[in-house]
Amino acid sequence: VQLQASGGGLVPTGMSVRLSCATSGITFSLYGIGWFRQAPGKEREFVAAIRSDAITTDYADSVKGRFTISRDNTKNTVDLQMNNLRPEDTAVYYCAADHWWTTLKRNPKYWGQGTLVTVSS
Repeated sequence: VQLQASGGGLVPTGMSVRLSCATSGITFSLYGIGWFRQAPGKEREFVAAIRSDAITTDYADSVKGRFTISRDNTKNTVDLQMNNLRPEDTAVYYCAADHWWTTLKRNPKYWGQGTLVTVSS
């Protein structure tokens, strides 16, 4: 199983960036995909998740209204559109996969490597 996150970089405050997670080795349409992040000196935290139905989503309170998660079941990819970025959004962002919705948001089975997003103030 492989999950490959991409799209990070250096972004000014208030601007946008789009992360993408490409997957292989799983039956993509049966798995929920989540995004997590870990800021320097902090624990990893849940950011957003989308269920296998491509309709049900969930977001951390800190990103609601600014981030949007979406998936393309034909391409086996999940995107995270991040708008109105703030310096506190600076972190390494990871995508993860799990068959079960509740497990996905707490302790997903499969993890990808992270991509760094740095928001300059």
